[in-house]
Amino acid sequence: MSQDPYEILGVSRDAEADEIKKAYRRLARQLHPDVNPDPETQERFKEVSAAYEVLADPEKRRMYDLGGDPFGRGGAGAGQGAGFSFTDIMDAFFGGQAGGAGQGRGPRPRSRRGQDALVRLEVDLAEAAFGVSRELKVDTAVLCTVCEGSGAAQGSTPVTCETCHGRGEVQQVQRSFLGEVRTLRACPACRGFGEIIPEPCRECSGDGRVRSRRTLTVKIPPGVDTGTRVQLAGEGETGPGGGPAGDLYVEIQVAPHEVFSRDGTDLRCHVTVPMTAAALGTTIKMPLLEADVAEADSEMDLWVDVEVRPGTQSGQEQVLRGRGIPHLRSQVRGDLVITIDVETPARLDDRQTELLQELARLRHEESPDGRIQQPHKGMFGRLRDAFHPR
Repeated sequence: MSQDPYEILGVSRDAEADEIKKAYRRLARQLHPDVNPDPETQERFKEVSAAYEVLADPEKRRMYDLGGDPFGRGGAGAGQGAGFSFTDIMDAFFGGQAGGAGQGRGPRPRSRRGQDALVRLEVDLAEAAFGVSRELKVDTAVLCTVCEGSGAAQGSTPVTCETCHGRGEVQQVQRSFLGEVRTLRACPACRGFGEIIPEPCRECSGDGRVRSRRTLTVKIPPGVDTGTRVQLAGEGETGPGGGPAGDLYVEIQVAPHEVFSRDGTDLRCHVTVPMTAAALGTTIKMPLLEADVAEADSEMDLWVDVEVRPGTQSGQEQVLRGRGIPHLRSQVRGDLVITIDVETPARLDDRQTELLQELARLRHEESPDGRIQQPHKGMFGRLRDAFHPR
C-alpha cells in the first residue's frame, strides 16, 4: 500500500474495531461513486476500501503492523484490485447488512418464539354478562417430548456445518468496476443455523415440536361482548427448536337472546300488555337475565315487578337502574330498558263491542279526528302550545 491505512481512515494505531468501522462508514458515505462520481473521488474511495479491508481483518492488520504486505502482492499500488465487503458499504448507507444472511452476522438461533394462536368461542348473553369458565379444545404445536425440542434423535446431537464452519453464512465474490465485491448469504446447507442435525428426531422430523390437541380452561370475565379477546399467555404455538410458546387469544362471539337485546351495557326488551291494562294500569312480573345462569337454590333476585302506570301509551319505556350488563373490569352495571307495547284486540264479541261503544260515547270519541303529530317543534311552537293549550 502506498499510504498508511490508519492515516487513510483517520484513526490511531490502537483504535478498536468499532472505531475503525465508524470511520469507514463516514468516509464511504462521502466518497461512494453513487454519491460523488468524480474520478479522483472514486480513486479515493478505493483507497479507503482497501485500507478498511486491512484494518477490519485481524490477520491482515497484524501482518501490516509487522511490516508485511497483507495482500501478498509485493508492493502493489493501493486499491489496485483490492477487494472489499459489499456488506460494509450497505452498513455505511443503511446501517444494515446485505445478502440476506442472519441478522447480526452469525448463525441464527434454531430456537425461536412460537406464533400466537386465535380461536373463537360462542357464549350465551348471560355468560357474557356475568362471566363463565369454559373448557376449550385447541390444536397447536407443542414441545416434542421425545427430543425435548432439540430436533435430534435420541443419542445424537447437532454437528457444526462443514459448509459455513458454524458461521451460518457463506461469502460470494463478484467482480465489478469497484473491484471484488463480497456478499454474505445464508448458508444453503444449514439454512443459516450453523449446525446440521445428522439424525433428525422421527417424532418431530427435526422441528422440535409436534401437533397436539389439548383441553384448556378459559375464564371469561363479566362484561365481555362480541369481538372481545381474552389472552392466555404462553398457550399458543410452541416455537421451532423448542422455543417459548406464543399466546392464545380467545375471541368471544355472543349468541342472540330470545328475550333481551344488548345496547352497550344496557339491556333492552319489549313487554306486551292489553289495551285495558295500559289504560287502567297494572303490575307485571318478568324474569331477569340472572335467571339464565342462577343455580336451583340461588338467592339471587331472578324476577322484578314492572309497574305499568294508568294511561301508558304504546312505545313508552320503563328504566330499571343497575339491571343491565356489568362494565368490563368494573362492578358498575348498565340499565334494563323495558318498552311497553299496547295490544289492541282484533276480535270483539257483541258485549265487548257494546261496552267499548259506550266508553267512546262517554269520552266523546264516537267520531274522533286524527291529530297529526309534530315531533320536531321549534322553540316558538313550544311556547305557543304552553300559552294556548288545546
